[in-house]
This record gives sequence, structure tokens and C-alpha cells, in this order.
Amino acid sequence: MLASVPPVLLPLLTPCSPERRSAGEVLLRRGDVAPTVSYLESGRVIFGICGSPGNRDELMEHQLGQMQGPAWLDPTAAVLDLPAAMDAVAQTDVVLRQVPVAEFQAALAANRQLSATMLTGVARAHREQTELAVSRLAKGAEARCAEWLLQHAESNDKGVCAVQLQQRKRLIAAQLGIAPETLSRVLRHLRERSLISGSGRTVNLVDPHGLRSLAGV
Repeated sequence: MLASVPPVLLPLLTPCSPERRSAGEVLLRRGDVAPTVSYLESGRVIFGICGSPGNRDELMEHQLGQMQGPAWLDPTAAVLDLPAAMDAVAQTDVVLRQVPVAEFQAALAANRQLSATMLTGVARAHREQTELAVSRLAKGAEARCAEWLLQHAESNDKGVCAVQLQQRKRLIAAQLGIAPETLSRVLRHLRERSLISGSGRTVNLVDPHGLRSLAGV
């Protein structure tokens, strides 16, 4: 799995055993000082503010960003000796490697190439979060929903492009920055326009080209 990792990171990550976490699991708690720095080897994570602990429906009330591995989850906390600024929840099943903070800091201090690689990764993550924020401000609810469906679509064994809604609508709405009622209304409008079909947890993308036009992508 480490084949896609920059070579400069291998000495730091190879001694750390991969850990598998399930979708919906909280990976970082806002305000906690973690003893390790998490490297997201694979999978997707969302960041924001969680609701009541232990209540899956309330896990991510306000989503502020997302990340696709491979990437460091929150390296700035370790660099600055600060607690986590946001909660992090696994959106899909993920694989992590945990590097002790002391080893992480020592490696950065001793290896300029590693520091440069880390800076590039942080800059890329910052850019993605900025683009997400701008997208929410610039696009309406239907455009955001269409873009989300396109990003999560997969072809099934019949060649039909579809999205499996593995999360509750409340969590999906939080990712899009809209109310659950708004999400339900938007999905209904997309069905009425014959852009999507299906009900329950399966959404078929009937007209991907139309969805791309609506999403502006």
C-alpha cells in the first residue's frame, strides 16, 4: 500500500503498522492533543464539528472540509504543538498509520526534503478546503448536490452509473452545507427533471451529462 507514498516518507511510515478503521468512526476529536500524527494511507475523511458523542446521526453536524488519502490528517497540530482544530470522521473505510509526535517532529527537523514534502501536502490540503468553501458560496443547492452525486458515482455490474447512499441524508446534507429537508427537495427536483432515478439508498444517474452541466464541472 505504501507504493504511492513519496520515498522520503518511507523511513517514517514503514515501522508503523497499518490500522483499519470503519466508515463513521471518529478519528480526531476537536480540542484533543494526540500522541501520534495520523497518515491516511487510503480512504476518505471529512472534517468539521461533531454533535453528540455516540450518536451516529449526529456525528458531523457541520462539515468544513474533506480529504482523500494518501495524506496527513492534521500535521499542523503536531508542528505547532496544538490540539486538533476540528473533528475528523472516516467517510469510508480507511487505513491509517500512526507516527509518534516526537518522531514526526524530529524527522522534520533533520530532513529538509521531508519538510518540503510536508509543506506541499499542507498547501494542497489548504487549497482543497478553500475550493470547497468557495464552491459552497458560489453554487446553489442543486449544483452542489449534482456535483456530489458525480463524485460518488460508480458503475454497477449492469453498467448503470449509480450512487449508494451509505450515509444518512442528515450527514450528506452536512457535507453539502444544506438542511436535510433541502437535500430531499433537491433530489425530488432532479428526479422530476429526469436527471436521476431510484429511491431508497440507490440513486441512478440517468443523465450524467445534464448533472455535469448543472454542477458546472
